Amino acid sequence: MNDSPRVLVSVADHVAHVRLNRAPKRNGLDHPMFTGLIDAGLQVAGDPTVRAVVLSGEGPCFCAGLDFPAFLAMPDGAETLLRRGPDSPANVAQRAAWVWREVPAPVIAAVHGACFGGGLQIALGADLRVVHPEAQLSVMEIKWGLLPDMGLSKTLLTLTRLDVAKELTFTGRRVGGAEALELGLATRLSDDPVTEALNMAAAIAERSPEAIAAAKRLLDAAGDLDVAGAFELETELQRPILGSRNQMEAVQANLQRRRPVFEDRD
Repeated sequence: MNDSPRVLVSVADHVAHVRLNRAPKRNGLDHPMFTGLIDAGLQVAGDPTVRAVVLSGEGPCFCAGLDFPAFLAMPDGAETLLRRGPDSPANVAQRAAWVWREVPAPVIAAVHGACFGGGLQIALGADLRVVHPEAQLSVMEIKWGLLPDMGLSKTLLTLTRLDVAKELTFTGRRVGGAEALELGLATRLSDDPVTEALNMAAAIAERSPEAIAAAKRLLDAAGDLDVAGAFELETELQRPILGSRNQMEAVQANLQRRRPVFEDRD
């Protein structure tokens, strides 16, 4: 039995690196992986020093999706994954992907190799996706006679046209990195997604953490609001930032042509 933790978390220079750690099983999703991802998301969400997160997979791929033998061997496996707690709209399976939207800091998925089914839905839960050109992405649930139920209805539809989302879901076909970028599944391509994502995270970590967190909250919510509601949310989020210590530090650093030194968010 492999007792290694399913998910590894390290934090350095305000950047958290969360790694799926089940390489021999292509980072397949079993119950410990689902709960490990949720625990990791809650850990970085609760760490005020974290200003950006990189999500990646150890070994040859990001995540090849559900580990069906492990799932079938679970007593009450389906019911366990469909259980919903009081602190999130997501059930256990959904929250492994949705928890990254609940993290205040931006989350960047570094995708290489296979990114199938639940693995793709986890990547779609990130704010940004850096994808290797030779990666393979698929809404693969239809292959197993299932529908995607890990938050895809609230993630994929913000990235692609409805007909594209339907085509990918109905066929389960694989798309490479270049097509993923064209369709909106990838933010950018890189031959070294992890390094690119860490560099991007480092750049974000140099910005005011309150402003970044507020911007993420605004952009995630605005699509479901009418004009008046979106404008009201802009004002609501901006008020506590104006004149704050970190906002004034950003102004002074720019005027003095130096790097800002920000305090961690509360």
